[in-house]
Amino acid sequence: MNENIKRIVLTGGPCAGKTTALVQVIEHFSSLGYKVFTIPEVPTLFSQAGMNYLTKNKDLFYQGEKATLEIQLALEDKFLTMAQQCTEPTLIVCDRGVMDISAYMTPEMWDDITEKLGTNTSQLRDQRYDAVLHLVSAADGAEQYYTTSNNAQRYEKMDEEGLRQARLLDKKVINAWTGHSHLRVINNHEDFDKKIKRVIKEISFVLGLPQPIEEERKYIVELTGELPDCIISEITQTYLVAEPDCEVRLRRRGWQGKYVNVHTTKKKLSDTEVLQTERQISNNLYTSLMQQADPYRHTIKKTRKSFIWKGQYFELDAFTQPIDGLMILETKGVASDESVKFPPFIRVIEDITGNKKYYNYNIALKK
Repeated sequence: MNENIKRIVLTGGPCAGKTTALVQVIEHFSSLGYKVFTIPEVPTLFSQAGMNYLTKNKDLFYQGEKATLEIQLALEDKFLTMAQQCTEPTLIVCDRGVMDISAYMTPEMWDDITEKLGTNTSQLRDQRYDAVLHLVSAADGAEQYYTTSNNAQRYEKMDEEGLRQARLLDKKVINAWTGHSHLRVINNHEDFDKKIKRVIKEISFVLGLPQPIEEERKYIVELTGELPDCIISEITQTYLVAEPDCEVRLRRRGWQGKYVNVHTTKKKLSDTEVLQTERQISNNLYTSLMQQADPYRHTIKKTRKSFIWKGQYFELDAFTQPIDGLMILETKGVASDESVKFPPFIRVIEDITGNKKYYNYNIALKK
């Protein structure tokens, strides 16, 4: 039975580029010797078959959403069974995943439907997929590319209200997937090809392929105003004893009373390449591994606020341990030849991109 299988979700707001990305993913990884299965977007199948998700008929809406989730689960499970029979390494790419369905209904209805199907959010979000890649809607920061012409079933139209709805839906979908140990938000770019390359890179990372070393741009900043809608999480990061040229860390991330533990290993293969692996671990294993904590490094504690501004994704970390008051803004996936769209509520004090003093690994070092 094939155990070399990875399951990836491609998701995002309306007009994010998923369809184009899927074509490129199939072509790229097939050429590397992977068997690639793609699972279609089930709500679109239902819409094409006559289901109206905007119906005022509450009973029809409920049964439609329940059926959508049932078919999504069945399709994914059947393709997993097929993948297990393949002899080559296999990639299953889902055009949206089960948690996308939850973004279109109340939490109460979602809990009711999942309970009837004998499952829950934790099982569906945290244990089903190896990675979730969220492509930001063109409605946020790339409005000139926003179109409904390639999807007749799209309810968000090409006007200001449609763009507002698309941005809101974008954030709802990110919130639905928050908690997955490998959720990555893929920015909009002036050049769409860069967005596709980031998708390819993130999937390559999940497959354990060596990646070029790239510096995300980082800045020491001050907060001068209110943040827009953001996801707030508390992060505790501990480094473990490791061999030379290898960095091993435990990260516990908490938000809204929920926690996820991730074990990450970064091994430098050369001056230009790094191999990074990560896995979600149980509370018991987390506690056990903490006994291997590096005695020469402090545990880092920080509050992270994640948000999208004009199509770019940012993480704002406010450190409380071992240094209090340091605030670092990090870009995610902004290409080296692109300008950072700094929000008006952020004041940049210093550009620390590539400054090793401000690597978390070095911030943790005991003086």
